Amino acid sequence: MTNIRKVAELAGVSVATVSRTLKSPEIVAPSTRAKVLEAVSAAGYRPNLMAVQFRSQRTHNLVVLVPAIANVFFARVISGIQAAAQQQGYGVLLCNTLGDEETEERYAGMVTTRKADGLIQLRASNPFGAHVFPAGTVLPMVNACEVLDDAPCPSVKLDNRAAARTLTEHLIGLGHRRIAMIQGPRRSPLTRDRVAGYRDALEAAGIAFDDRLVHPGDFTLDAGFEAAGSLMARGRPPTAIFCESDEMAIGAMQRIKRLGLSVPGDVSVAGFDDIAFSSYSDPPLTTIAQPAEAFGTQAVTMLIDLLEGRGTTPAPRVVLPYELVVRGSTSPPR
Repeated sequence: MTNIRKVAELAGVSVATVSRTLKSPEIVAPSTRAKVLEAVSAAGYRPNLMAVQFRSQRTHNLVVLVPAIANVFFARVISGIQAAAQQQGYGVLLCNTLGDEETEERYAGMVTTRKADGLIQLRASNPFGAHVFPAGTVLPMVNACEVLDDAPCPSVKLDNRAAARTLTEHLIGLGHRRIAMIQGPRRSPLTRDRVAGYRDALEAAGIAFDDRLVHPGDFTLDAGFEAAGSLMARGRPPTAIFCESDEMAIGAMQRIKRLGLSVPGDVSVAGFDDIAFSSYSDPPLTTIAQPAEAFGTQAVTMLIDLLEGRGTTPAPRVVLPYELVVRGSTSPPR
């Protein structure tokens, strides 16, 4: 392996400057940092950043980036993170980012400045940016729930495509042919994969995909409420609605009732997540159950393994199981 002296020669700087750039890039002048990282890439140098950090002062704090702390599903994930971190002697620094990239990068700086040891990102985004660590480095983070396609770190997710196909097949099996979908955010990999699973099931059943039955949403109660009103106002309304989150499904059911219709008598409604409210809604909601707490527990375990030198190469990818939970909100169409 090319050593650090070769990198210093290529960059025209001292070995100490290379070391500082790799350990604490924020204290090195941007122009110097760029030269060093370019030399690192040219030389094919792969420093063991986790080992460097392990020899350094540890904080035993983990940063957790949450895009929407009010979301009930994320609350369960955080519960799993908190319990697992506490059990292993780590504290948790919780950051409600609202999906803002600048906010995420600012909190990721707590890791590069050694105010925290590592980071758990619950959104499909790399908060460290392109120039903080050399290309090819396994980042000191775990990407969980909504995951980058080529995450440069360990990741833990659900097979959202398969889960969406399973739920759509349930509705088709009941006899539904006009099945609407209320999506999550368009840019989310979750939305992409769940729409793909929905389309897989329709195609397998010989049902033509109709983009007029796909309505945008954002995982919130309000989005489900508004989307259901729009879908049911159409000349040929759907007989079933697949919502990409339970919150949207509960909002959709409320709108349908206000229209003087019944669930599932006039229209079946299904969700995704199996939040606690799902089994207490009226009627109880058919949904895909995700092991939310297990996302948090698994993410903490993988991150601490990485920080303490027990990580594997390539970075592990964990896919958690899902379950179709059938309740009273779905039935055969009239």
